[in-house]
Amino acid sequence: MQFKYNLPVNLLFGRGTSSKIGETVSKYGKRCLVVTGRSSAKKSGLLDRALAQLETAGIFAEVYDRAEPNPLTTTAADGASVARASKCDVVLALGGGSILDAAKAIAFLAVNDGDVSDYIFGKKFSDRALPSVLVPTTCGTGSEGNSFAVLTNPDTGDKKSLRCDAIFAKASIIDPDLMKTMPRDVLASVGFDALCHNMEAYLSAAASPMSDLIALEGMKMVAGSLPGLYADPADDDAWERLAWGSTLGGMAIHVSSVTAPHGFEHPASGLRNVTHGKGLAALTPVLYEASISAAPARFAEISRILGGKDEKDCVAKIRELLGKIGLNVGLSELGVSEADVEWMTENALKVSTVTIGNHPLPFKKDEISRLYRKAL
Repeated sequence: MQFKYNLPVNLLFGRGTSSKIGETVSKYGKRCLVVTGRSSAKKSGLLDRALAQLETAGIFAEVYDRAEPNPLTTTAADGASVARASKCDVVLALGGGSILDAAKAIAFLAVNDGDVSDYIFGKKFSDRALPSVLVPTTCGTGSEGNSFAVLTNPDTGDKKSLRCDAIFAKASIIDPDLMKTMPRDVLASVGFDALCHNMEAYLSAAASPMSDLIALEGMKMVAGSLPGLYADPADDDAWERLAWGSTLGGMAIHVSSVTAPHGFEHPASGLRNVTHGKGLAALTPVLYEASISAAPARFAEISRILGGKDEKDCVAKIRELLGKIGLNVGLSELGVSEADVEWMTENALKVSTVTIGNHPLPFKKDEISRLYRKAL
């Protein structure tokens, strides 16, 4: 047995930990770029509370509130220019996974020249970035637990991760209380994304004994809390389990990678700006059904965690969960059409070769097209 495990993540987890934003940021800089979206952190009051904490800690704050869902490479470049102009030496992210990814990319580009796409596709390399503190307000991407920043190039439609150890957060503050303001449809989408991270890490050809431990626990945390919270969001303990399961998913994919569902979904959301979790909901049952024979023992374990018996009812149990959270959807309902299949197939082979290759059953070009059509 041989494997490597390196995951330098400093996690501050628990209800109320968002009260430590100011003192945590103060360890890493005195001029802070606060990256957030256009509304959520403002409406919840988190942005104002964070700014007050930064002021108390004697930290200058410049707010960059233009990060969007499925963040763009151009947004990262724009935010980095603001960081440089304001002489920021630390980045604070307040928001969902897209906000965290944008902030990590901004921290990277603030000290590196050129187009971020060149770094994403391995044409250029750097191991430098501004320090960052991440405060997730949704439970989905697990970005607080890894060194990935998923970005979409608006010129090409390529959606792919910047992967660099320099963009590991110096600290991630995971306060489940911040997640309670999510609308139910957002909860469903990000929650299923968290489950997929854990399932895919467990199924990946790059899985290891350490990633298996993390992913199995993450699946149990998410599967055991998401349907109940969708029905009734009053359970504080369930929020903690879901938040922790999401973070574990981010950690698991850092060391073992995602597989075909993410590899197929990125072209769909890169082309049609599909909500990531909904795209995964359309694709995951179809792709798993086509590949159970390649890893029956692992699919059986996933099924048992979801309340099933063995690999034969794994997909049925996934669909059952999706029904409980209102996510039984097809790609066509999300704006994807038959005419998009050829482009998405080619793009999947361009941006997702590694992740598709890590799937228990790697799919060839014709099979990719067929499965896209089946997921419509």
